[in-house]
Amino acid sequence: MPRAMIQSLAHVALLVRDYDEAIAFFCGTLGFTLTEDMAMPEQGKRWVTVAPPGAPAQGASLLLARAATPEQARFVGDQAGGRVFLFLATDDFARDHAAMLAKGVVFVRAPQRTDYGIVAVFLDLYGNRWDLVEYRR
Repeated sequence: MPRAMIQSLAHVALLVRDYDEAIAFFCGTLGFTLTEDMAMPEQGKRWVTVAPPGAPAQGASLLLARAATPEQARFVGDQAGGRVFLFLATDDFARDHAAMLAKGVVFVRAPQRTDYGIVAVFLDLYGNRWDLVEYRR
């Protein structure tokens, strides 16, 4: 009998202009944890990953990928063509929404209750759209 395949997402690459400004936003503003920051001098880049607070150790993380060419730089802040790109789930929407507002995070869609929970759309430092969502239990 063949073994069942086990797969999971490890990282999602997010194009950024600068590693340090991206780390400052994700870790300083959103409270993410810097999980890796390793220089890769032979490639002229760094391997930088961040994860939301409370994320499981083997859970997916964001790979902050500095745009290396002008072509890549055109997509910084518009990786999903203006659609919501990433979804940040929380166990307490009111707490996190208030904390993000206090730190200057821009929300482009006000909180609304839906069949699946409560959600609002915010922008990261480059303009990518994110959902902050507390799923109904």
